[in-house]
Amino acid sequence: MNLDPLVATAAIKEKYLDYLETTFALSDEELQRELVAELKKPGRFGKGPILEATPPFAQGGTLRDLIEEGILSREFTKLQTEVLPLKRKLYIHQEEAIRKLVQGQRNVVVATGTGSGKTECFLLPILNYLFRQQEKGVLGPGVRALLLYPMNALANDQLKRLRRLLQNYPAITFGSYTGETKKWEEKAVEKFMQANPREEILPNELLSREKMWQNPPHILLSNYAMMEYLLLRPDDNVFFDGPLAKEWRFIVLDEAHTYSGAKGIEIAMLLRRLKERVVKSRPRALQCIGTSATLGGEEKDFGRVAQFAEGLFGEPFAYNKAKPSQQDVVAGVRMDLTVVDRSWGKPKADFYLKWQGLVRG
Repeated sequence: MNLDPLVATAAIKEKYLDYLETTFALSDEELQRELVAELKKPGRFGKGPILEATPPFAQGGTLRDLIEEGILSREFTKLQTEVLPLKRKLYIHQEEAIRKLVQGQRNVVVATGTGSGKTECFLLPILNYLFRQQEKGVLGPGVRALLLYPMNALANDQLKRLRRLLQNYPAITFGSYTGETKKWEEKAVEKFMQANPREEILPNELLSREKMWQNPPHILLSNYAMMEYLLLRPDDNVFFDGPLAKEWRFIVLDEAHTYSGAKGIEIAMLLRRLKERVVKSRPRALQCIGTSATLGGEEKDFGRVAQFAEGLFGEPFAYNKAKPSQQDVVAGVRMDLTVVDRSWGKPKADFYLKWQGLVRG
């Protein structure tokens, strides 16, 4: 939906003034009229709207470049989806995160702004790992990556993205296990059809707890509250114990900044229990990734961001300004904003006439 900033600002000012006039009306009518007249003078009550010019994120290489370089698997070419075109350029911070996770085998905090494509920063390395296993013929059932979200709504959004991304690659399975997930397949299918009447059920999306118990998905989405239950209930042991639980590789915490204070202590202990179950707490057996649009800000803060992530995950994170190989905080890089000192000029008169015709339809 388009929003006209001038119209929206005028409407907000009018409603607010109306609220003030009626809620805090003066008993003296003349004073009341003078007050309202004063508030309605231009620039007296409100100024703006204020528009901010935010430069776009700087771009790096393409997915195809990384494939040709040998960093990413050629299986990416089989996805064949408009959601992830191979020729589209990645942002510099996305490419940096991929290189650190795939080449450097580092733990990473992606501290970039809203709309910066943080999901691709961790999802592409995870897919690459699964593709490599597929190439070797060892991609059997079992969790490889756990994506933890603070809210089910965020997990559901990621689920929709995975549907579009993996619709042409059934070898990789995924599923969401939250309080909303139905136990039996029949009920889960019914729920899916009601919520998505125009979509087909993919063979690689596991909708029910029943199906996930039979064949745990490669990519498991959940929230930290549900993980507490999963670690305790016998029915869910298949995710953490036995022959189908030996391939764990990634843990991702979305919106990592929300896990501070008492909640941060809880999630830190939860992750330690999880790591003890799946890898016997072996150091660096898992790659840990945190994302946040509010952590950090400036490079001087990155050391503390790394320290926060290390305490949260219980795994090594570092930020050494002098050593790029030990910089586990990835920040966004924006293009330079050019500000000119004078206007470019004025269009010809017939331009406005054509513009008027277009506006009037």
